[in-house]
Amino acid sequence: MTAVNKFISQTEQNQIHVLPWASLYAISAAVLIGVSILALVGFASPEVIHNAAHDIRHSMIFPCH
Repeated sequence: MTAVNKFISQTEQNQIHVLPWASLYAISAAVLIGVSILALVGFASPEVIHNAAHDIRHSMIFPCH
């Protein structure tokens, strides 16, 4: 192994991997949507939550009666 190859190999190992902006936006959007869903469900009345779950079960053709 030549000195140049050794230097390049060592430099590649020492590089810091940075997330691209698109990934940061995607992560931020996912966190924001997740927190919004939790807040909406947290403040919803039990009847609204039950009806939503009931409708989802019917849309998935899952018998619940």
